[in-house]
Amino acid sequence: MEPAHQSRIPTLSHEQSREWGLVLLSQGINGTISDGIEGVDSGLIVATADYPAAMRAIRLYRKENRRWNWQKPLVDHGFLFDWKVCYWAGLLAAVYVLTHQWRKEFLVLGLVDTSAVHNGEWWRIFTAILLHADLGHLASNLSAGILLLGLGMGRFGGGIGLTLAYLAGVAGNLAGLFLYLQPHSSLGASGMVMGGLGMLAAQSFSMLHFISREQSSRSLMAGTLLFVLFGLSPGTDFVAHFIGFVSGLVLGGVWLMTPSKWQNSKVNLVAAVLLCVWIFMTSCLAFGIIQPRAH
Repeated sequence: MEPAHQSRIPTLSHEQSREWGLVLLSQGINGTISDGIEGVDSGLIVATADYPAAMRAIRLYRKENRRWNWQKPLVDHGFLFDWKVCYWAGLLAAVYVLTHQWRKEFLVLGLVDTSAVHNGEWWRIFTAILLHADLGHLASNLSAGILLLGLGMGRFGGGIGLTLAYLAGVAGNLAGLFLYLQPHSSLGASGMVMGGLGMLAAQSFSMLHFISREQSSRSLMAGTLLFVLFGLSPGTDFVAHFIGFVSGLVLGGVWLMTPSKWQNSKVNLVAAVLLCVWIFMTSCLAFGIIQPRAH
């Protein structure tokens, strides 16, 4: 955290810090390069009194050099792929084998059944995310989910990224309880996958320092078009997909506005542990290993 009399101008890389530092120096403003870990959180430190003038100089410089492609900011900054998403894929595959080869009754016990949920089996809105109707259903969610959630985890952190996407999927299941007028059942991780897509769309708003509002709007539009392509295919649960996407957009946007001190490995570890405990507990409730407390 910078002292009160200093302000930080975020940059995409050490090279951009040097470039913008020269721009400021030409205007008589001193800027100190501050590099983060592996290029993350790099920036320029300037006196707080010079910050408004520094930002005007940088905006003018970017405007004058907008036509030169080699001087444009790297708009893909932060889109890292987290291979820990393979643990999530492995869990879904293991649950699929369990519910289709050994204990098929688990499929019925864990899916979202609106009547059962209204009668007190609230854990179904969580456990249904782990279940899939057939191999094609599983393969579809894994193929899109590994890419989207892997990118989301790379940007938001492994634990936080997966937890936010999971909560988006839960929100999609929860919405179905109130929006479907007739008894309804559903299962699958597609709402969670759409939540990951929404989180990636939210990423564009965190980069308004580096890209124009037009470019940010295009990124959001691209995310929306991907949702239409994958989330509205025939036979899918529209409510779970739409609410999952919107929830991912909101949750991702909110998390990007949190103080940087919360975006660290310890918080991600705590989020991952809590998520694993919650999944284990709700699964035990669904499969009868733990008996719910009587009211």
